[in-house]
Amino acid sequence: MERISVFILVFLYFISTKIACNGHTHINNNVQFERRALIDFKSGLIDPNNRLSSWKGNNYCYWHGIGCENGTGFVVSIDLRNPYPYTLEYEYENQRYMNLSGVISPSLIKLKYLKYLDLSFNSFKPIPIPQFFGSMKNLVYLNLSHCEFIGEIPSNLGNLSNLQYLDFSSDRTYYSDFGYSSYLFIKNIEWMTNLVSLKHLGSNYINLSMVGSQWVEVLNKLPMLTELHLDGCSLFGSIPTPSFVNLTSLAVIAISFNEFNSTFPEWFLNVSSLVSIDIRANELHGRIPLGLGELPNLQHLDLSANDLEGSIPSSIGNFCNLQYLDLSFNNLNGSLLDIINGTETCNSKSPLPNLRVLHLGSNQLMGKFPNWLV
Repeated sequence: MERISVFILVFLYFISTKIACNGHTHINNNVQFERRALIDFKSGLIDPNNRLSSWKGNNYCYWHGIGCENGTGFVVSIDLRNPYPYTLEYEYENQRYMNLSGVISPSLIKLKYLKYLDLSFNSFKPIPIPQFFGSMKNLVYLNLSHCEFIGEIPSNLGNLSNLQYLDFSSDRTYYSDFGYSSYLFIKNIEWMTNLVSLKHLGSNYINLSMVGSQWVEVLNKLPMLTELHLDGCSLFGSIPTPSFVNLTSLAVIAISFNEFNSTFPEWFLNVSSLVSIDIRANELHGRIPLGLGELPNLQHLDLSANDLEGSIPSSIGNFCNLQYLDLSFNNLNGSLLDIINGTETCNSKSPLPNLRVLHLGSNQLMGKFPNWLV
């Protein structure tokens, strides 16, 4: 009996050791595979400031911009955004100096567990957004903004059903007979309906003129969308009304610097989650709707540089959380005292108790500022 017990113990030890060794070999193979994919990716890049100087040796999880899953060594994030995303002119030279450029290697496809990829504010001109990005189906976050890509945005990005954040905003435009246009464009936006997990869409200065009015119905099929940025996208005509408003989570909508010849889209009033509305520099006409003051969470409202007319509705005084209000450069008239409602609604001694910025210039308003505005 003792001999049998000893035999069983030895057998179990042998099996467990073999499993452990095989597991260790498997992890080592994964490590080498991931490292090779990163090296191939680096080999296509031009790095004038040696931002990737740490990309050497075997421990790639400590390389600049790389994040790994604990225990496995799988690469889950690559963050190589330019550390100087220019916001002021004097920062422009720093931004250019720190640019990565060159070719984006398809070896990134081999990083099967990659969830986060940020290449923003680099310079990959004059190449299009790589088609293979549409095969990286584990991506949750993809930021390709201000990378100077050109051409059509690949429709197979619609395969990324796990994506929650997508930004391919551009700042490269050229002047044509139709005004300023982007080097990046979308012909058919229908593929976006497959992005069922999307929460943030950044598409500023992407040419959407060929999409027409389709954009509202398509984006209305993304119920988790919280931020929508479509500034300067060459959208035109009226702002369509969806057959049924499904954007129940939408907090931010920014559609400024387009060519909308439209009244204020009243379906916005059915989106009670809105925190920020920016429709400046379009051709909005007509009156500001009376029901606008019924959006309880609104903090930012910019309707400047349009052709709005009539008086400012007193219901705007109901904006208890409003911090920024810009109605300048319109054709508004009436008395400033007309917006004093809201004292009781906000449980405050004055309307708009949280207001920090107010622009009403270049209208036809009359009267003195109320004491609570001075």
